[in-house]
Amino acid sequence: MFKRVALVARHSKPQVVASLISLADFLTTHGLTVLVDRDSVSHADAGRYPLVDRADLGKLADLAIVLGGDGTMLSVARLLAPYNTPMVGVNQGRLGFMTDISLHEMFTTIEAILHGEFVPEDRILLNASVQRDGVEVASTLAFNDVVFSRGATGSMIEFEIFIDKQFVYSQRSDGLIVSTPTGSTAYSLAAGGPILHPTIPAITLVPICPQSLSNRPIAVNDSSLVEFVLTRGVDSRVHFDGQSHCGLQEMDRVLIRRYRNPLRILHPVGYNYYDMLRHKLHWGERLL
Repeated sequence: MFKRVALVARHSKPQVVASLISLADFLTTHGLTVLVDRDSVSHADAGRYPLVDRADLGKLADLAIVLGGDGTMLSVARLLAPYNTPMVGVNQGRLGFMTDISLHEMFTTIEAILHGEFVPEDRILLNASVQRDGVEVASTLAFNDVVFSRGATGSMIEFEIFIDKQFVYSQRSDGLIVSTPTGSTAYSLAAGGPILHPTIPAITLVPICPQSLSNRPIAVNDSSLVEFVLTRGVDSRVHFDGQSHCGLQEMDRVLIRRYRNPLRILHPVGYNYYDMLRHKLHWGERLL
């Protein structure tokens, strides 16, 4: 099923690198070719395993295993989706909504996945295009969210929102979060947005501290085209998964739509989304 496996780890974490090399040895004993992300380890750490640029992992590997937290998963997800390369997450971060394999179960769970024992789940990404005077000045993918924020001056920004070319509202606020279902448990949740099950075909628009309390989060079909027009704002920015950003000028337009390819995450057998939420968010257990 899988012949070439790419391994990625959090940066600057020696204990994570040690786990990565142990996993590489384990995979090699199962007859698999192992590729190691160049940014995750040094040449000395990698030993005999070939180092590959992270941008090339998707086209070279049949499966990617990420050891780290959700931040590492986000950065890798955007690179794998164009190649339909599935991903597995081993939690070595803190909260870990996407990395659902614990370190002490890593070898047994990965072995089961290699034998086809897993629960596949496809998750959408967003494709964002920043346009200025009719010319595209930036374009990128986001797995969690596209976030519009006010500038360093601290003043609110003003903008208009269109859905499928139809005007929806104008708003004055600290910003706006356009989120995928995956991102609904990230910044969107902290801003009062709803939690969406990953299989729900929706995109949410969640205002950040709006001036009018009547501005509430809304959800639209994930086939919709969301258009953001900045009408007033100094030094405002648009952020992609909190890992990159682009400065905005007044009357810039940002077009956001679902990316053509989903990202496939492989969960261990027995995975349950609601169990994960209850554990991560410390919800009350069922009363007997």
